[in-house]
Amino acid sequence: MGFFDGTTFGSLFVTLFVIMDPPGTIPIFLALTSGRAGRVQRKMAWQAAAVALGVITTFGLFGRQILDYLHVSIPALQVSGGILLLLIALDLLTGKIEEPTQTKDVNVALVPLGTPLLAGPGAIVAVILAVQKAHGSGQELAVWTAIVAMHGVLWLTMRFSLVIIRIIKEGGVVLITRLSGLLLSAIAVQLVASGVYGFIHTYK
Repeated sequence: MGFFDGTTFGSLFVTLFVIMDPPGTIPIFLALTSGRAGRVQRKMAWQAAAVALGVITTFGLFGRQILDYLHVSIPALQVSGGILLLLIALDLLTGKIEEPTQTKDVNVALVPLGTPLLAGPGAIVAVILAVQKAHGSGQELAVWTAIVAMHGVLWLTMRFSLVIIRIIKEGGVVLITRLSGLLLSAIAVQLVASGVYGFIHTYK
């Protein structure tokens, strides 16, 4: 067994990239952080990435035990995450999330950005499975390196998106906010649908 398993790294990194979708987080990050000072936006970018990394790491280490202890199934996780995202999406579509208050500064970075948007059910399940399948130090190192690298990419993506805010100005941000609401509601409905399908499949 080699010291570092490149295949395991590549497989998990690509899986997480597709699920967490860094380019897709740009419009949602812009929508949720518009109207705030640059310093606050930069802080929120790393806060969101740090929260996502913390959640993913926790589930990577203890995920199966946590879900088993709480008697929570993966479909239940998907449905609850989907409902939470749907509520955020409705706020974006109606423009209610735009007034920057101190509590929102914190909350937006933690929920919905950190979780369930970045560290959502899909990413959590992928990481739990990858950790369970990893055998030997080479594969385990590859799994955790892929997780950390993915969150580095997410932070850079959100950090870089601040440049876009300055280019498109306020009118563009409002447009992006509405489109993000639409996009987020579709993601939310898909999550709920996957969860319901999972329930049906489990109890058939």
